[in-house]
Amino acid sequence: MSARKSAELLPEGIARSNRKRLAAEQGMRALADVERAGHRGPQEHGAVLKKVREAKEAADEALRTALPPRR
Repeated sequence: MSARKSAELLPEGIARSNRKRLAAEQGMRALADVERAGHRGPQEHGAVLKKVREAKEAADEALRTALPPRR
């Protein structure tokens, strides 16, 4: 057990634990930011994309009917 404790007190061990701690803090902050921003789930995102696609298709069709036929 003493070998493990001395390894944790080495500069590499301290640096490793600091990196892990910082990564965990950044992850928690990122999750909080996403929740605060009102992140949409994949189903809501898909529904929005579907509405956009349908609107584009309707606009394309309206443009096709408004233009004279191609020869």
